[in-house]
Amino acid sequence: MLQDDYILRQIREMVRAVMKMLFQVSAVELTPDVIEDTDVRQILTNLTDLADNGKIDEAENQLYEMTCDGDRQNLEIGLLFYYHLNGKDDEFLEASNFSREEIMMGIQDLAERYNLSGIAEAFRTEIL
Repeated sequence: MLQDDYILRQIREMVRAVMKMLFQVSAVELTPDVIEDTDVRQILTNLTDLADNGKIDEAENQLYEMTCDGDRQNLEIGLLFYYHLNGKDDEFLEASNFSREEIMMGIQDLAERYNLSGIAEAFRTEIL
């Protein structure tokens, strides 16, 4: 439990730092509202709704397909998606057959897909 709390805090703070660095977003809480484009915000909402309904793998698969094109807006969606997932309690994640470690790995994969290997490495060394 203590390890999960540590991972939860580390993921939250690192995503916030990356969002500030790459997208100049410095909101206290990262919600879909930080995305100004309503169409893009709706894409994030659709993904988080899937996850909220226990379909995390399906949402992750859609996110993966979206982020293969290199569009930076999709990177922002991905980071906010994983931030949202990280806010879920351990019981929800377990019931959805998901873990904080998988959230971390998803962020690492996302960072690597966007050639942000330094950020991906920071997640590996800071959290593990």
